[in-house]
Amino acid sequence: MKKNGLDRRSFLRNTALTVAGAWVGCSKALSEVNDPMSDASVQLLCTGNPFPKWKGFNISEYFQPDPFYQGAPTPEEWFKWMAGWGFNFVRIPVAYPAYLDMPKNQRTITADDVYRIDENKVQKLEQLVFTAQKYHLHVSFNLHRAPGYCVSAGYQEPYHLWTDQAALDAFCHHWTMWARRFKSVPSSKISFNLINEPCLRDDVNNSTLAARAVPNDQYLHVTKAAVQCIRRIKPDAVIMIDGNNGNVAAIPELAALGVGQSCRGYYPFEISHYKAPWVFSDPAYPPYPQWPGEVGGRTFNHKLIEKYYQPWIELARQGVGVHCGECGCWKETPHNVFLAWLGDVLDILGQHGIGFALWEFSGDFGILNSNRKDVAYENWYGHKLDRKLLTLLQNK
Repeated sequence: MKKNGLDRRSFLRNTALTVAGAWVGCSKALSEVNDPMSDASVQLLCTGNPFPKWKGFNISEYFQPDPFYQGAPTPEEWFKWMAGWGFNFVRIPVAYPAYLDMPKNQRTITADDVYRIDENKVQKLEQLVFTAQKYHLHVSFNLHRAPGYCVSAGYQEPYHLWTDQAALDAFCHHWTMWARRFKSVPSSKISFNLINEPCLRDDVNNSTLAARAVPNDQYLHVTKAAVQCIRRIKPDAVIMIDGNNGNVAAIPELAALGVGQSCRGYYPFEISHYKAPWVFSDPAYPPYPQWPGEVGGRTFNHKLIEKYYQPWIELARQGVGVHCGECGCWKETPHNVFLAWLGDVLDILGQHGIGFALWEFSGDFGILNSNRKDVAYENWYGHKLDRKLLTLLQNK
């Protein structure tokens, strides 16, 4: 049994290295064409999803949605278990205050604070990346909170990333730093996911106004600046952007930048975030989930999500690297509904070579310690393992 697991891991690793190398060449070529916004350039240079079918998990140690979040250190054996189970990918979402020299519980970030980078904290984060790579896991390094923007509340930022040059300068400063840190790491082992779930919201005033899409020209301006900063340091960098409006909309207009696009496996929210208080403020909504079935007057089935993912599927067909950076269900979704729905989501993505990363490895969305009330957990070195979910992920 163990031998088979290692053989499969080796196969996944070798495949990832080969295809990642092809993507690097494709993205570099795209970044050097005379007209970098020409759709024709994309179609001529690449066809088919060039990303490996990365399969794995998010690690939430540095996620830090607010100053009072207590992220537990990630045990090294987690990466060992991922690799042993046949996975080849880990995404590390990072809130940049986690590596600033500022008090942990300080809610207001000043423009000066943004540049006060704590070398010791940076080294610890860097070591986490290297530990994951020790087990042949490709690492997607993501800024979940960047200077001037986060999809979550918690901190008060000094400016807006999408509209203020000072915020963009700081954004590029941070990505330049990380590009230098990982300059010598082969691009088959690391990719940069620029910003988590972009949208427009008044984060300066810590508002919970309804999110809306960033105008594509503003998103292009920010993305292009960051890509240029990274590639000055690391020309072969593999870079990913999230979809617009909180990552519910693919962005074909940005395809010619030579960057991949990351989607989400959370549609529909009535399934993935059933009873989640940060999504549904009305306790009477959403109605009890079913998959497939009728929920709140809507038909939930395979065709619904197939239509939803069509824009990302089309990007993959055109040669844009596509990956599902987060997917899963909160603990209140009935387990049988969760597994049936997730199986359909991953089938649709997998048919087009699109891999996935479960949010999260351990926690309310995870395969370990998910706190679900309707799961017969298996004891796994003192952790509660959802074996049915693990088997589903291994087979996709």
